[in-house]
Amino acid sequence: MKPLALIALVLFASTAVFAAEERGLDENLKALQPFLGSWRGEFKSSTPEKPVIDVSLWERALNGKAVRVLHSINDGAYGGETLITWDEKTKSIVYHYFTTAGFQTKGTMKVDGKKLECHEVVTGEAQGTTEVKSTIELLDENTMHSSAKYFKNGASQQGRELTYKRVAGLKPVFK
Repeated sequence: MKPLALIALVLFASTAVFAAEERGLDENLKALQPFLGSWRGEFKSSTPEKPVIDVSLWERALNGKAVRVLHSINDGAYGGETLITWDEKTKSIVYHYFTTAGFQTKGTMKVDGKKLECHEVVTGEAQGTTEVKSTIELLDENTMHSSAKYFKNGASQQGRELTYKRVAGLKPVFK
């Protein structure tokens, strides 16, 4: 290939990638745009002796028709993948979460400004947990807070609580 043709091809490919990123998310998922990026979260229960760190990557998927969230705790000790989409039939944001522990969830998400309110039903063995209700909130463009309540045998109990900081280029690790 001639050098000029190669340069033209590289420029075209770069422009196409940039244009795809510029398109952003589907109109029904636009509220999730500020959450996109890499995040490092520390569990409230984390200690210097026993740190519990979650790395989470929120990214545009399926030509903007979905948001994909990958996360791993303590370099792959546990992790999961979520695919968030718009359900035209129910007119709601829905998601499916798959875990390295073998269970999965299906949930719905409501957006209230910079806050996401999530409710999910658990399928598979998750130590007795049958439902999870959680809140994810952007406190500012570089800080996110997440908390959850777990439901076991019909009773509610406090679950995870994390504060995340945006860290460019950070990626979840899977074993």
